[in-house]
Amino acid sequence: MRVALAHDYLTQRGGAERVTLELCRAFPDAPLFTSVYQPDQTFAGFADVDVRTSWLQKVPVLRSDPRLALPLLPFVWDRKSAEQFDVVLASSSGWAHGVDLGTAAKVVYCHNPARWLYQADDYFASDRVARLFHRGSSGLRRWDRRQAGTATTYVANSSVVQQRIQDQYGLASELLFPPVSSHLAHGPAQAPTGVQPGFWLTVARGRGYKNVELIRAAFDTMPDQRLVVVGGRADDDTGAAGNITALGVVAEPELRWLYRHARALVTVAHEDFGLTPIEANSCGTPVLALRAGGHLDTVREGVSGWWIEQESIDCIRESVESFVDIDPSVVAAHAEGFSVENFVTRLESIVQNAARSAV
Repeated sequence: MRVALAHDYLTQRGGAERVTLELCRAFPDAPLFTSVYQPDQTFAGFADVDVRTSWLQKVPVLRSDPRLALPLLPFVWDRKSAEQFDVVLASSSGWAHGVDLGTAAKVVYCHNPARWLYQADDYFASDRVARLFHRGSSGLRRWDRRQAGTATTYVANSSVVQQRIQDQYGLASELLFPPVSSHLAHGPAQAPTGVQPGFWLTVARGRGYKNVELIRAAFDTMPDQRLVVVGGRADDDTGAAGNITALGVVAEPELRWLYRHARALVTVAHEDFGLTPIEANSCGTPVLALRAGGHLDTVREGVSGWWIEQESIDCIRESVESFVDIDPSVVAAHAEGFSVENFVTRLESIVQNAARSAV
């Protein structure tokens, strides 16, 4: 088969980009279409991929932060190519599912329907901005729903996303959990300066729905418990304040060490799936996770971690104070169910079926 890949934009180090990198490894001869590509802001592995950008790549400010081009992004996805492909596989959180490569069948691996269109209150820090954007984005929603209907096959990364696809697009979808590479469980590790084992860890990009500030506020009430924050707010918000150490973006060896030496990963994010709990589990580290969203697919109580019942300071504190250790080998065995090998085998079958149905 002649396969092409597509992804919204390559400007961050998030779960969707990790999945896209695995797609590139599964289909090593496939070009990757995207809107913009900023190598120093995403994973180094994309340097080995045939990345093909849009005209937005020529605008430096948009290359650094494509969110500034929100009204323009639909116009870059009517992608034409002199090459002919049998299938285009789009890794999409809202834009790449609009890719059009002529007669190619289209498989959409959906991380979430566009959050800024349908969950604006979560995406934008300001409620006022969210309301204004929602009122002014009716044209984008029409485009988004129209493009969703052009897919040969829609694939959801979690059961909550599967329901959102049905609600927003009226489409049935297959369910395929994202792959979680064992790269964090193996390989060299390096302790960040000033961090000693026995801390609690949270790993998240600076988005409102990640709820990092709520976790920080909860640990402010527990001065005897140490919290390490990776990502979170702006990268320049780093350093130690009381019992909280903010590291910003860290290198892979440091992230490996943090996952391996934390008491648990703490997350109250509104996740569509959420790779970080499984990444922590692959290192034998349990999680404290909000009982909601994608965590319902990834967390098994008493096996891979424990629940935080509600997104509140009191519930976070209660879960931390009542935490019970779990055998690391049991935790790591749970993560093996989300292996790259299982994901690739199932995805290849989906792609082949889509190609056959388009003939």
